[in-house]
Parts: sequence; C-alpha cells; structure tokens
Amino acid sequence: MNTTLETTANPLPEELTFLAERLTAFNDSDVGASERKALAVFVRDEDGAVVAGISGYTAWGWLYVQWLWVDERLRGQHMAGSMLDAAEQEAVARGCRNAWIDTFNPNAAKVYQRQGYQPFGTLADFPVGRSRIFLRKTLSPA
Repeated sequence: MNTTLETTANPLPEELTFLAERLTAFNDSDVGASERKALAVFVRDEDGAVVAGISGYTAWGWLYVQWLWVDERLRGQHMAGSMLDAAEQEAVARGCRNAWIDTFNPNAAKVYQRQGYQPFGTLADFPVGRSRIFLRKTLSPA
C-alpha cells in the first residue's frame, strides 16, 4: 500500500466524521458501546438569549463537561453550580456514576471544587503561565 502523510489546518468535515466513526467502531469493539449522548444546559434571559450554558456529553457511565460559560453579568450568583447540578442530575438519570471537567482558570477550579469536584491531575504551562486542572466527582442518585 502506498501512503502519503498530510497535515492540514482545514480538514474536511466528512473526513473528521469518517475518523469519528472509525474510532467509535474500534472503541465499541474494544470496551463496549459508549452510549455517547450530548448534554447541554442553557440559561436564557427574558428575550430567550443564552446568557450561560454547559455543553458536554455522557459516555461509558461518565459525564464530561466540555464547555461551561457564564455571562459576566451573572458571575458570582452560583449560576455555574446550578447548571452543574442540572447536568449531573441528567447524567445520573442516564446511568452515570462519575463526572469530570477541566479548566485552566484558577477561579473556575475553585467553583468546581465547591461543587464537590476533586483535582486528579494537572498539565503545567497549558497555556503558558497557567496549569490545566482536571477534576472529577462521584455522582450519587437523588
């Protein structure tokens, strides 16, 4: 088989889909189906605009919070905690037993720790001058 190596900053969406499908098929055969399902929580203002939100997914009995954002006007009002509570409740309803999240913002890490998340690893200088902190939490049914 003749092959070429290509590096690109502009991969085609269908090629990324192909990779995702192949890796999913491999993982499913290796460790069982992930039952991956998107999970989002949004806070909207009176006009319906998103002013805070969480985006992530559940898979293999875990909730992963990929993105969590709160508009500056709502910070300090426990909005992140309320959204995490909602995401965790949905994750438990889906059969999840654990959750994880990561951040390189020290203030966000404190918020997550107040929510019951515990650090389990860090990457120094990611980005430079900060550490990326990985946190996890054991979820309990309500």
